[in-house]
Amino acid sequence: MAFISNAASGTVAPLRPAQFGGKKMDFRTAQSLAKQKSIEKKAKNYNLPLGELAIFTQQIASLLTAGLPLVQCLEALQDQTEDQVFRIIIRDVRIDISSGTSFSAAVKKFPRSFNSLFISMVEAGEASGALAEILAKVAAYFESTVKLTKKVKSAMTYPIAVISLAIILVNVLLIFVIPVFAAMFADFGAKLPTPTQLLIDTSNFLKYNFHWIVIGVIAAWWGLRKLVATPKGRRVKDHLLVRAPIFGNLIHKIALSRFCRTYATLIRSGVPILRTLEIVAGASGKVQIEDACAEISKHVSQGGQVSEVLAVNPFFPPMMKHMVKAGETTGNVDGMLNKTADFYDTECDATVASLTSLIEPLLIVFLGVVVGGIVMAMFLPIFQLGAVAGGLQK
Repeated sequence: MAFISNAASGTVAPLRPAQFGGKKMDFRTAQSLAKQKSIEKKAKNYNLPLGELAIFTQQIASLLTAGLPLVQCLEALQDQTEDQVFRIIIRDVRIDISSGTSFSAAVKKFPRSFNSLFISMVEAGEASGALAEILAKVAAYFESTVKLTKKVKSAMTYPIAVISLAIILVNVLLIFVIPVFAAMFADFGAKLPTPTQLLIDTSNFLKYNFHWIVIGVIAAWWGLRKLVATPKGRRVKDHLLVRAPIFGNLIHKIALSRFCRTYATLIRSGVPILRTLEIVAGASGKVQIEDACAEISKHVSQGGQVSEVLAVNPFFPPMMKHMVKAGETTGNVDGMLNKTADFYDTECDATVASLTSLIEPLLIVFLGVVVGGIVMAMFLPIFQLGAVAGGLQK
């Protein structure tokens, strides 16, 4: 504690913390400014989750429908947003709009927070004067995408958790439990059954090379990610995923649903078809759809129709080709594609439900075979105890 002297009385009194208030306040201010600067720096490359973007889009559409000016809408959303980084983004967008910048130009400065679909729909809304209506459609599209993604993730959570637990359990048995049995069997001095010997050899290998196995798995995972990041590797990955035996059909249907819903939403909002195809290709996440969109764009620019390209592309099923052709005949392509997207969403829900009911018994059988096989292999010498113990009498 610091002290000051009293000249009149000759006593020394303690210095209260309030007398250091200036320095204390300066430190807090500097700390606050450093934190604010860090958040603002992070905002430039902030990857906003699609769920939060869906909520933001729905809220701003509702406020615009209620008659509030865009700047006041953003100000209200800035105050109620709990995400500090996204609050900075909304603030910067609001400031740009207040200075005369268009909404689409302001959000373009944050491409990782506002995807190309959102930006293009905002441009279409500004051009048509129906920004609130178009943003409501975008919000509905984002919400359906998030809902479908959550269903797939929830279906995958259970098998991943069970398989991970099984891997951990098997490794614990092999590294810590099996060596105890191996030491006991070594005292018998007899030849062990083949399954037991293989299990003990595997246990010894894991016990003395576990760190190398971990390093190898990490290196393989890193190399696989680097390979998938290349155009050729990504193409191979997408083709393998679609052809996967259990989840390939689901992945295919999700890709088709996303293609139909995105295309229909953009066309209905007045986005030019070539720009629509460009956005659909970027939002699809599948090289098959990217290739198809490039081919459709080239064909349409030469006076052709979308259905003509889909008819010869094996990635798109016959039902979708006929729906698009019927939409082109009646002038209602977006309506037909929305119905097709609804159909595939229903199919995805049914597929997820069937996979969930199918995976549970498969996992039970898998765990029973793995754990039961280990237990049987270790107790097999005990079952043959007479033959094994015979070696002790020789």
